[in-house]
Amino acid sequence: MSNTMASDSFLRHLPKAELHVHIEGTLEPELMFEIAARNKASLRYPDVDALRAAYEFNSLQEFLDIYYEGAGVLRTPQDFYDMTLAYLRQAADDGVRRAEIFFDPQTHTERNIPFDVFMEGIHEATLAGKREFGVSSNLIMCFLRHLPPSAAMDTLKAGLLYRDKIIGVGLDSSEVGFPPSLFAEVFARAGAEDLHLVAHAGEEGPPEYVWEALDILRVERVDHGVRSLEDPALVDRLVNDQIPLTVCPLSNVRLSGFSTLTEHTLPQMLELGLKVSINSDDPAYFGGYIADNYVATQSALDLPGESMVAIARNSIESSFLPQPDKARLLTDLDSYVAASEYV
Repeated sequence: MSNTMASDSFLRHLPKAELHVHIEGTLEPELMFEIAARNKASLRYPDVDALRAAYEFNSLQEFLDIYYEGAGVLRTPQDFYDMTLAYLRQAADDGVRRAEIFFDPQTHTERNIPFDVFMEGIHEATLAGKREFGVSSNLIMCFLRHLPPSAAMDTLKAGLLYRDKIIGVGLDSSEVGFPPSLFAEVFARAGAEDLHLVAHAGEEGPPEYVWEALDILRVERVDHGVRSLEDPALVDRLVNDQIPLTVCPLSNVRLSGFSTLTEHTLPQMLELGLKVSINSDDPAYFGGYIADNYVATQSALDLPGESMVAIARNSIESSFLPQPDKARLLTDLDSYVAASEYV
């Protein structure tokens, strides 16, 4: 393998897919204040700088507390449209050709925002993102694991009315104490509806949660999964079945999964043959969109350009795109690499 490092510009424009991004986590403070003013909603921070200063977290739960507060300003289809289109504009600038976007219905229905309000805004923005920026995107509906499994089932039933706008379901929010097995029934129902299945596991939770996601929920992708390395048998399973792991390096550091990016286990994951991709998670809160994650990760871990290209290739191969569309994107990736030579 060549040890040639890729330039920042090469990484930013490298064709890639983003498979782990929460649309509510892309709400930048400036847009949050703009929407709050439009809706005459109050925020407990006097200005954008004060809000940004609050984006210092020591745990997943501390982050989630401010995340849910921020989402509280979203009330109309236009709000959801503006947030989603802003993300897709940034994604296009970051070389994203395909985005599979998480959204959290319960974050909104719990505060009496009807399903059709956020579905209309987010979906219309995905159409505009394709039209204006050339980014292909689809939506994955996530269940909040700190709420009862019965609430997840209610959410699935409501979401099935929008089946043509949703390609899959996921599981997110507070991980520890809420194992995937709690959601076996709702995932079985989603699978029977031919929805793709993914789940957050092995971020703060133990390797056992990853096993449950695989064997009980029957997920096709594991979101995060970094703690899988603690269980060699689990690593073997993930490698043998080539189960994709959607890793979010800057998020892992901000939420104290690793004290610094230089300590991240991504190089070991690659060396073991795990099918990892790099993603942004909640970029407005964690200090970087997907290209920032690529650039920071290469720099901190001294990864060669070939490894970064392999990660981008993994992201496209791990997407839920139809095979012909994947093949086209992979051809575009190869052409880009041949023409740019990491510069």
